[in-house]
Amino acid sequence: MNLHIIALFKFNENYLMEAVELFQNLVKETRKEEGCLQYDLIEDKDNKGTFFLIELWESVDHHNRHNGQDHLLDFRKDASKMMESTVEVYKGFKIY
Repeated sequence: MNLHIIALFKFNENYLMEAVELFQNLVKETRKEEGCLQYDLIEDKDNKGTFFLIELWESVDHHNRHNGQDHLLDFRKDASKMMESTVEVYKGFKIY
C-alpha cells in the first residue's frame, strides 16, 4: 500500500536561500531512491520560510529505507540550525 506523507518546515527568514539549496539536493537525491513515487517541494504562498514536502512512497518499507539515507541525515543536521520550529510530519494511506 502506498504511503502518503506531508512534512511541514518553518525556516528562519535569514536562511531562506540556504534552505532552498538544502532542499534542492534532498529532492534530487530522494527522487533517485527505489520506491519514491513523488517527492515535491512546495513553498507556502502566504508564509515566507514555510515549506511542504509532498511525498508518495511505494510502501512503508521504502520510506523506512529513505530515513537512513545519507542525504536525508545530512539535510536534517544542516537544516535544524536554520529552522524556527520542529518539523511536523503527517503520514497516511489513501482512503478514497
